[in-house]
Amino acid sequence: MRLPLQLLSRLHNLSRTVGGDTNVFASKTNKFVLQKHYRLFTTLKTMHPLDDQAVETFSIPGAKVFDRYFVCPLDYSNEATSPKIKVFVRHLVPFDKVSSMKKIPFFLYLQGGPGFECSLPGNGTSGWVKVAFEKGYQVLLLDQRGTGFSSQISAESLDNLYDTDEEKAEYLSHFRADSIVRDCETIRKQLTVGRSTSNNEESRITLLGQSFGGFCITTYLSLFPQSVQHAYITGGVPPLVNNPDEVYKALYPRIAQKNKLYYKKFPRDVARVRQIHEYLTLNKVTLPNNGNLSPRRFLQLGLSFGGAGGYDTVHGIVQNAANDLDRLGKFSYRTLNMIQENQSWDTNVIYAILHEAIYCQSNQASRWSAERILNEKGPLATEFEWRLEKLKKDQPVYFTGETIYPFMFDDYAELRPLKGVAQLLAFKRWGQLYDTEVLNKIENVQVAGVSYFSDMYVDLKLSEKTANQINGFQQWITNEYAHNGLRVDGERILEYLIKLARGDIAYNR
Repeated sequence: MRLPLQLLSRLHNLSRTVGGDTNVFASKTNKFVLQKHYRLFTTLKTMHPLDDQAVETFSIPGAKVFDRYFVCPLDYSNEATSPKIKVFVRHLVPFDKVSSMKKIPFFLYLQGGPGFECSLPGNGTSGWVKVAFEKGYQVLLLDQRGTGFSSQISAESLDNLYDTDEEKAEYLSHFRADSIVRDCETIRKQLTVGRSTSNNEESRITLLGQSFGGFCITTYLSLFPQSVQHAYITGGVPPLVNNPDEVYKALYPRIAQKNKLYYKKFPRDVARVRQIHEYLTLNKVTLPNNGNLSPRRFLQLGLSFGGAGGYDTVHGIVQNAANDLDRLGKFSYRTLNMIQENQSWDTNVIYAILHEAIYCQSNQASRWSAERILNEKGPLATEFEWRLEKLKKDQPVYFTGETIYPFMFDDYAELRPLKGVAQLLAFKRWGQLYDTEVLNKIENVQVAGVSYFSDMYVDLKLSEKTANQINGFQQWITNEYAHNGLRVDGERILEYLIKLARGDIAYNR
């Protein structure tokens, strides 16, 4: 019987493993310890992961795809004794380079979020993947821990592991950028083992990070700058803050401006949204998955305003909802399903439960920052007023953006079981994510990033401050794209960033 190295490694550590594959990983109801295959394990433990013939493979236009799993410690601060989790990476290689996988450099993509898996591209012949291939790379698409196939977090998975909210909160505390980056470093070391600098076999990694992926890159540069050859950030140069308060104080006015632009484009939606808002205030509406469609949840559709086409998406939902009220006196299943599918917090719970934590370090807690800042007396509270009895006559009801609130853990069906966990995490004091002294002194790493003038998710001024803290950082500031520019025009954006980092073109504002 031949067992692949990664499976053997998982089995070898099984007695202290949590999460993931129910056939291999332990849970509170199913634990066992491997007592055979040990000699086979010791024989094969030196096998290079790229030689593992048991890895699932398939093809897309322009690339061969390898689905790879890696065993990583849950808690890197106690690596020797920590339970293990599995981390999934989709590995794309140009067809004509498959035989050279052990020699050609790796290009790792870090997805936005937090809490989102990395989707498989339809091909390797377009977008930023095409550019990476043309520059001589093989590509790694990481499902960050807790997402996709990487020990995915959900209310069900946490219930399968732990009984108490305290245990669940402690487990989730290991799913921030610092742990994600250490997973990346573990994977890099395994994939580049045996490489020789004398043969020009690059063991350092090149990084591309979209949005939260850029936050992860900045943590990577803080922790392991010697492991990075190039780093490219798109819409995700993070604010080097210690808690989210300064972030939301900067972003709420931007969200308000987006609302003004939305209602300028669709002026009749002022009345439509008022109509919908009043109906939701006076009636209890249940979504197909048993979530509550409260007025505040409906207004969270404004999250789409930050991406290309977002205004049109929200307008389509508003138009359908208002039409339902006019002809049916209630919302149709079609409209309710449309709203539910447009909101991803049920399917990607980390996006809600650890969102504010991505801004926390230096022993500080978030303390429901977005809610606190919104409730401070002043123009923000008036502009974003959502209570029907407090609204002025003909006042437009403003949508919110990428902001997390306590009410979500009542309204979203998949967040409800995590309400107590969310409360614990909101008041948890977090450790460091960034090291400005290291960032100031980075050498021999080409770093460039694009920031967008009207980005609703990542404040430009705070990004500029960070860019100035990273030695050699080349920043491109543009209004040509919204936050999702990499998805819209990935080929041009990555090509430009590579040239900018290399010095082929001048610093571009």
